[in-house]
Amino acid sequence: MIVATLFIVFVVLMVIGMPVGVALGIAGTLSIVMSNLDTHWFGLLAVPQSFYAGLAKYPLLAIPMFVLVGSIFDRSGVASRLVNFAIAIVGRGPGMLPLVAIAVAMFLGGISGSGPACAAAVGAVMIGAMTRAGYPKPFSASIVAAGASTDILIPPSIAFIVYSILVPQASVPALFAAGMIPGIMVGIALIIPAVWLARRHNMGALESSLPRPRFWPSLLEASWGLIAPVIILGGMRMGYFTPTEAAVVAVFYGLFVGMCIHRTIKIRDLFTILREAAELSAVIMLVVTLAGIFAWALSTLSVIDPITHAIVNSGLGEYGVMALLIVLLVVLGMFLDGISIFLIFVPLLMPIVAAYQWDAVWFGVLLTLMVAVGQFTPPLAVNLMVSCRIAKVPMESTVQWVMWLLLSMFLVLVLVIMFPELALWLPRYLGF
Repeated sequence: MIVATLFIVFVVLMVIGMPVGVALGIAGTLSIVMSNLDTHWFGLLAVPQSFYAGLAKYPLLAIPMFVLVGSIFDRSGVASRLVNFAIAIVGRGPGMLPLVAIAVAMFLGGISGSGPACAAAVGAVMIGAMTRAGYPKPFSASIVAAGASTDILIPPSIAFIVYSILVPQASVPALFAAGMIPGIMVGIALIIPAVWLARRHNMGALESSLPRPRFWPSLLEASWGLIAPVIILGGMRMGYFTPTEAAVVAVFYGLFVGMCIHRTIKIRDLFTILREAAELSAVIMLVVTLAGIFAWALSTLSVIDPITHAIVNSGLGEYGVMALLIVLLVVLGMFLDGISIFLIFVPLLMPIVAAYQWDAVWFGVLLTLMVAVGQFTPPLAVNLMVSCRIAKVPMESTVQWVMWLLLSMFLVLVLVIMFPELALWLPRYLGF
């Protein structure tokens, strides 16, 4: 009865439009109260304890810092300079601007690790440029949203940090290393259909007539942005700082570049940047803490073990269960954001991972890949929402282009399932 109430209340609250975090907190609190009726109000003490326990984790400090990094680099002008440098390398021609958009989004993933922030930074530069070159706005919005989805795979990644909190045996450095090769594969897999579609439908007819930036001046302009991932990831690899400390270093580096080098960030802009980062960080952290109440209720009510037993003994087999999880999580990714999916389902999924002896780091990469697919899968896709808002087009107009890109990402997902070493080789080589 109490278990049914837990899930029914959560689903009903979601259906009526309640925010995910609030729905998780209310459902968990109600279940805790119902299971402790004999102790009266003493049972409610578990609610603030779970709330605090979900928040008081050192690695979570990296999340607001990387969110702030995304806001800083969004306003620093780094994206536009990276775009000019990429165009100087690949040149002008049909399909080259989509290639540049995805490549720059991948590179920015090595700075902020936030898909929506990347979609905003790249979209602000690339959607206008692609429109002037003759690309349809829905196509441009689709390309930017798809490219930004690589950000949660290419380190640093907020999604990997959240996963490491929930799965202690998967360290943040190991997850960062494991996401590198699949992240690059996803980027390449997105570039191929993007260029093919552009040439097949004769998009970008005006692109060849636009001037090509000169290589060396573009390299000089982009050099400060190019150095950022080297400082962040290289510092972690050399042991100079932890992922949390790396986020703080990235913040000060971004401010230095924006205020002293490019001078695109003024003192008066800092309040706006800090406010935006604080608002987004508060939402993320609140969802994390409220989900802790929901997870505590699941554990206390002994919900996880029966579900695990039912799935493992369902007769589907290892790959059948994996296929079921893919379908479930991709569909959920259309309606929920990635962090919410992690917080709700990782506690339920880890016993299944243990039952089949799947590697926790490898499974974290798979789960993140599924969430990345959901970030630009209509009807509720955070990256696609951002890019469509910039392009001023309805989301449904992007479906004909998005489906090709989703197919490419799904093929990478299948490859990582078939060949786990694609995710596990680099962390093993680096000693993580």
